[in-house]
Amino acid sequence: MAVASESPYSAQDDILQNLSDKIGFMSTQVSPPAPGSASAVKLPIYMDNHATTPLDPRVLEAMLPYFTERFGNAASRSHSFGWIADEAIKTARQQVANLIGAAPEEIVFTSGATESDNLAIKGVAEMHRSEGNHIITVVTEHKAVLDSCRHLEKYGYRVTYLPVAADGLIDVEELKRAMDEQTILVSVMAANNEIGTLQPITEIARTCRERGVIFHTDAAQAVGKIPLDVQKQNIDLMSIAAHKMYGPKGMGALYVRRGVELTAIIDGGGHEHGMRSGTLNVPGIVGLGKASAIAAEELPQESCRLAGLRNRLMEKITAGVDGAIVNGSMERRLPGNLNLSFADVDGQALMMGLHDIAVSSGAACTSAKMESSFVLKAIGVSDDLAHSSIRFGIGRFNTEAEVDFVADRVVEAARGLREL
Repeated sequence: MAVASESPYSAQDDILQNLSDKIGFMSTQVSPPAPGSASAVKLPIYMDNHATTPLDPRVLEAMLPYFTERFGNAASRSHSFGWIADEAIKTARQQVANLIGAAPEEIVFTSGATESDNLAIKGVAEMHRSEGNHIITVVTEHKAVLDSCRHLEKYGYRVTYLPVAADGLIDVEELKRAMDEQTILVSVMAANNEIGTLQPITEIARTCRERGVIFHTDAAQAVGKIPLDVQKQNIDLMSIAAHKMYGPKGMGALYVRRGVELTAIIDGGGHEHGMRSGTLNVPGIVGLGKASAIAAEELPQESCRLAGLRNRLMEKITAGVDGAIVNGSMERRLPGNLNLSFADVDGQALMMGLHDIAVSSGAACTSAKMESSFVLKAIGVSDDLAHSSIRFGIGRFNTEAEVDFVADRVVEAARGLREL
């Protein structure tokens, strides 16, 4: 399958070239040559875009002035430096809102999705304690959600952790049965960070709305990758991370539907409608805004291109390696996500064989032992298969030539290990 992969970012090459010596940012990482050319593949190859994404050159260009001549504090109301920064914040707030179908005043800027998850879950729990103490989430959630819930359990809250099926999806009927008169919050991620599963959040949110329960979704992996509309989908709270959508690290947002009340977890100064105090990170906010604007414009074409590359990678690997198993649903999946387990292949040896390709192992190392991914365990994957799993995260700057190169390397490495 031929997949177009021309890069629209060549206009920014000069900017990156001038900065590369100072900040170590290689232009080849973000402006790849055309597929088929002699230099189409340069090592190392980055294919771990669920961990983080490279900064889009257009985002960098938008951010740079706010580190230097436009350095004002957005809370300074008495001079032009503050006014300029405040205007940039307003623009970014509108850009983020446009991407998800929200109103700009419903966007609260944070340091990232982890803080947004904490604010949403703990903020609802404290504000609505008099109404109930029951929270429902899912066993495959990000640790920022799971650990926030476990923290609340220490203070008397009840938490139900819903199981998932082999495809990673929850049963909405089971969610309905888990609800009771004390349920105040349901938190279900839009897209899983390991297996890319897209939960039926529209149906989940509709159920919550009917029961009068607040619905939160950790959409760090989904925003900018799949269409989301908080109004049409009845979402009350949504966590966003800039660095998952080609924006800067350490920057995020929480969508808070008008009328939903939260208790702040950071006090002092009353910034962000009193929900998140602290001097605003103007360059980071500008970067998140620009990344959102780019995603809003390019999402349809980009998601199709990434799905095509993902399918190409899957077909080549599964055709070349017997016992290569896809983890999670293929029908409801992020466009650029592929999680594979390799039967009868040592996972660590396989990763060593791909040392110049940045991918993620399905096993998390601890100081004492290897532990299987809790997400893969939850969908019924055995320890042996979980230890041999690899997550491929295909992103905006990957090319067809890179996909073919990676597929060939994986096939070669897996076959070689089988022979040994």
